[in-house]
Amino acid sequence: MDMRGLDVRELECFLVLSEELHFGRTGDRLYVSQSRISQLLRKLESRIGARLVERTSRRVRLTDFGEEFAVALRPAYDALASTVEEARTRARGGRGRLRIGFQGTVYEQVTRAITTFHDRHSDCRIDLVEIPLSDPFGALRRAEIDAAVVLLPIEEPDLTVGVTFSEQQQYLAMSTHHPFARRKNLTAEDLARTRLIPLAGPAPDYWKRVHCPDSTPSGRAIPQEDGVHTLQEGLTQIAAGRGAMLLCGATAKYNFRPDISFVPITGLPASALGLIWSSSGETPHLKEFATTISDFER
Repeated sequence: MDMRGLDVRELECFLVLSEELHFGRTGDRLYVSQSRISQLLRKLESRIGARLVERTSRRVRLTDFGEEFAVALRPAYDALASTVEEARTRARGGRGRLRIGFQGTVYEQVTRAITTFHDRHSDCRIDLVEIPLSDPFGALRRAEIDAAVVLLPIEEPDLTVGVTFSEQQQYLAMSTHHPFARRKNLTAEDLARTRLIPLAGPAPDYWKRVHCPDSTPSGRAIPQEDGVHTLQEGLTQIAAGRGAMLLCGATAKYNFRPDISFVPITGLPASALGLIWSSSGETPHLKEFATTISDFER
């Protein structure tokens, strides 16, 4: 096969599609349209000379050839990504770097862990990168970051949860003019009497349902507003009286403002954070950083 003109995006597209088996979710993960996914797949199949994917109106599946190709391609693709990262490290004079994503707020436990990690590993720098609240996994899968501190749950087969921490009660954030604003506490059933602001974007449905449920534990419908992508978008909508959001205790504490009330809510699972990374990109430094965060949980 002539390797000239080979587009790495074709390979990335095929590998993501082999995991998702869904053109829409693949497009969401890669931030491209479904038609672009189809185009990249056709180009790769034409380049190889064989069908890799069978698509019907009901399902998407790999052909036998496609399954064999995915198994053979994955380690080679991961090795290529690792080679590029090693070259970047050498270009920085041998100094390592961890790019850690965070959603909305960098918690004290994480900043303390970063300081301790730097004291122990002067050869490795940690950079913090904000990622959208509505897309906890995208930047990680695009290799824009090495790990991310995100809200649980995580049910992604290609991602590893290095450590779980900061389990806290949930709060309902609402305008100070909201009828619930003066309440000392709320229950999950109270959510049926307000409008929640959901998270838009490519986050998986199971993740969205946890952080913005569409029904109470007893099955009562919870009205929904238009979705937002970031925490600050959500807080702005809340302050304008356009709905409420579920937030963990630490986020409520760090984002105090006079036009928003935060009231604890019972009857919902506690929120928790996880440090996650690509299962194929685990490194000793990542594992050490996870251990450092865990040390501050005790």
